[in-house]
Amino acid sequence: MALREIKIQGDPVLTKECRPVEKMTPRLELLIEDMLDTMYDANGVGLAAPQVGVLRRIVVIDVGEGPIVMINPEILETSGEQTGSEGCLSVPGKAGTVTRPNYVKAKALNENMEEFIIEGEELLARAICHELDHLDGHMYTELVEGPLQDVEYDDEEEE
Repeated sequence: MALREIKIQGDPVLTKECRPVEKMTPRLELLIEDMLDTMYDANGVGLAAPQVGVLRRIVVIDVGEGPIVMINPEILETSGEQTGSEGCLSVPGKAGTVTRPNYVKAKALNENMEEFIIEGEELLARAICHELDHLDGHMYTELVEGPLQDVEYDDEEEE
C-alpha cells in the first residue's frame, strides 16, 4: 500500500476516457488499495483511477459509511436535483456550485468482479456522478455555475 500522486487539473490524463477492466489482477488490487489510502490521506470522499494517472474504469468512494469500490461503473437511473458546493482532489483549494441528480442508481463490479447495484442520495449520489465523470475525461469544473471559490483547509496550506 502506498500513496499515489494526485494529478492536478491541466494534466492531460484527466481528459482521457478510461478503459474497462477485463479481469482482476494483483496489480489492480494494489491500485485499489493505493487509491483508498490516497483518498483517505487527502481527506477526499472519492477518487477515480485517472486522478492517479491510471486510465482504468475504477473509482473508490467513502462518504462516511465505509469504502465503496466500483469497477466498470455505469449509471442506470437518476432522479431529482440538488445544487451544492463541490470540490475535487485534482483541483486543490477550490470549490464550485454544481447541480447534480439527488438520486442515483448504478451498477458496477466489486473487487471480486461480482456485479452489484448501488443506490445513493444526496452526497453519495453527487460522489458517484462526480467520480464517474472522471472515467470519461470530464471534470466538475465543466459544470460549475459561476466562479470557483477558494476553500481553506485546516491541515494544509494553499499557495
